Amino acid sequence: MAPPKLRGALNMGFQMMITIGILVANLINYGTAKLENEWRISLGIGVVPAIMLCLGSLFLGDTPNSLIERGQKEAAKKMLQKIRGLDNVDEEFQDLVDASEEAKKVEHPWKNITQPKCKPQLTFCSLVPFFQQLTGINVIMFYALVLFKTLDFDNDASLMSAVITGGVNMVATCVSIFTVDKFGRRILFLEGGVQMFVFQIVVGTMIALKFGVSDEAFAWSWGPLGWLVPSEVCSLEVRSAGQAINVAVNMLLTFLIAQIFLAILCHLKFGLFFFVGFVLIMTIFIALLLPETKSVPIEEMNKVWKSHWFWTKFVPDVAIDHDRKTNV
Repeated sequence: MAPPKLRGALNMGFQMMITIGILVANLINYGTAKLENEWRISLGIGVVPAIMLCLGSLFLGDTPNSLIERGQKEAAKKMLQKIRGLDNVDEEFQDLVDASEEAKKVEHPWKNITQPKCKPQLTFCSLVPFFQQLTGINVIMFYALVLFKTLDFDNDASLMSAVITGGVNMVATCVSIFTVDKFGRRILFLEGGVQMFVFQIVVGTMIALKFGVSDEAFAWSWGPLGWLVPSEVCSLEVRSAGQAINVAVNMLLTFLIAQIFLAILCHLKFGLFFFVGFVLIMTIFIALLLPETKSVPIEEMNKVWKSHWFWTKFVPDVAIDHDRKTNV
């Protein structure tokens, strides 16, 4: 429901909430560090947001889209009027109804996304989350205390360093929210990739000697954009499959990296060098293959792929004609 000109910033609200949660968790860990049974208290406090989430769900209303899909059009229109604060929502309401009708016509999204014409969508829904995790960000997020302690930081200093890392992460995400719809996705991807490449070389060297981080580069580029771009490149016929692939790849890589990194660190000592090559590859990947999607309506994405020097060979003219007819 987000307008194209604000889609980037609104979509990144998801990542913003994650960074706030990370910062709050680090602050709780620091605040409870000197208490008896501190880890039990820290872990137990996690029940507070869980209870808030459960209670909040009791007051959460249905979305207009959900009501339309269940045939409750009058209730959907009233809900849309409530959300917008306007009485005249006829045009937007009709767009939602039309979109719902089109969605009902979609069959076999998993089969559709494997077709040659959907190769751009499949590529970005798979490789963006793949590369996002191979930036090494979750190594810093998961094992910040371990990394700091291996460099002779005491317990308090390690906890405070984790808080600082979480704070930088949150502030940098704010930077991305305010710039993504102004400067576009590509420039943030490329700037973040270059910065991470340089700083991870520095970090790898300093872990062999001393320590540093490149957290902020991820937080305003690959962190929020890793969720934004896959969500806006898929047409209706493959959107559900594309989003499922995006989440599945992200979670799988998160699990694998969490399992193997400590072994890498123990054997290589300066294991963050492991991720530098991937940062270089993914930055080149974005530079060559990702067109700018800023302010482009999702239903017009096929035009963007068709105008790209590489993807044009996969997107047939019939896909553009289909989009035009759908919009009309």
